Amino acid sequence: MRVIRCDVMSLRRVAVATSAVAMMTLGAGMAAAQEAQPPAQPPAQQQAQPGLTFGSDAGIIINNIKADKTADFEEVIGKIKEALQKSENPTRKQQAAGWKVFKVAEAGPNGTVMYFFVMDPVVKDADYGMAKMLVEAFPADARAIWDKLVASYAGSNRLNLQLVADFGK
Repeated sequence: MRVIRCDVMSLRRVAVATSAVAMMTLGAGMAAAQEAQPPAQPPAQQQAQPGLTFGSDAGIIINNIKADKTADFEEVIGKIKEALQKSENPTRKQQAAGWKVFKVAEAGPNGTVMYFFVMDPVVKDADYGMAKMLVEAFPADARAIWDKLVASYAGSNRLNLQLVADFGK
């Protein structure tokens, strides 16, 4: 019988690595179940449809972006930020105040680059649909910007989060 000795730090590293792989696998599996990828419809048609809303305390959208399209995606994200900031609509201002974008350092499923949209707090029942934001702010260019966004996506998930504990309070 061979005895393998592990120190506590080694066990923690294994646990963290295993958890990370499980989360990535879960995320990849959820992509098929909760596809929230931008639809291929033109922004003008999107404006008439029900939007992307959150009815929870916070929300996350996990965006899987093609590795060769990250510059395009980040350019469009800059346009979304500009649209929210220049909007005269107070709801859009509230959305901007609680919306952060994070880029994941580790590779995503199938070599994608993952970006997390973190909405905390969300503006409950406000429309987070990016097509509508683009049409509102850039009516003449919305279609071209939208097409660039759609071409960058490999998939995405939307998560509604309910606050269970706030350790800072």
